[in-house]
Amino acid sequence: MPQVRIERDGSVATITITNPPMGYMDSATVPELDAATSEVEADPGVRAVVITGGLPGVFIRHYSVHDLERLSRNLREQGIQADPARPLPERDLDRVFRRMETMPKPVIAAINGLAMGGGFELTLACDLRIAEEGDYEVGLPEVKVGILPGAGGTQKLARLVGMPRALEMTLRGRTVSPAEALALGIVHEVVPAGKSVARAQQLAAEIATRSPQAVAHIKRLVRMTPETPLADGLALERTLFLDLLVSDEALDLMSRMNAGELDIRNA
Repeated sequence: MPQVRIERDGSVATITITNPPMGYMDSATVPELDAATSEVEADPGVRAVVITGGLPGVFIRHYSVHDLERLSRNLREQGIQADPARPLPERDLDRVFRRMETMPKPVIAAINGLAMGGGFELTLACDLRIAEEGDYEVGLPEVKVGILPGAGGTQKLARLVGMPRALEMTLRGRTVSPAEALALGIVHEVVPAGKSVARAQQLAAEIATRSPQAVAHIKRLVRMTPETPLADGLALERTLFLDLLVSDEALDLMSRMNAGELDIRNA
């Protein structure tokens, strides 16, 4: 049975990940998620993407520790050791997350329950995160089983909440409630239980009405800020501003606004 399915409603695609009974991400999930994200990125009819979990109370519980234990045993039997002087290349999951971060369409996580470890790292690869109320937690508890977040968690959480808070959370393996995630700025909204998907789809539909070119340029510019010198970012911003300024869609919208046909406050 497939773990990942895609549903389309107009210009919004919703990717649902379901791996009963526990809702783990595992070695079978990753290629399906790879295929799904590739499909929605390439589909010109899709302008925004929502990702959620298909089990009640579970977004993605975490990456399967059974899979990780098997991998550990296999690597040890082969005598494979890490060498900091030779960084590992990207793996399939890394490429999936990078695709989500770089595709020109917004990707919104509808966090409907538990999201720890690799599941939480998936939410960090999304552009927006909507959580729902409930008795569950999100975060990076890997240190409690002797490992570290290995799919971007250390780097992205620190960029999101700052190094001091990220250190406190990852060194302790501390997970947080939806309310604390909101207070820390990890999620953008917390909505009533059972409403995360609907709210994420509502936001996706709203953004999907905007110029796809403008949305793509904005996402690119904002996402590049942590690694880009300010002068370089400003230079690209000026260039992409010009690119949009001379576009047919921008000219039409500005003309309508100047003619009193468009109220920017309610557009």
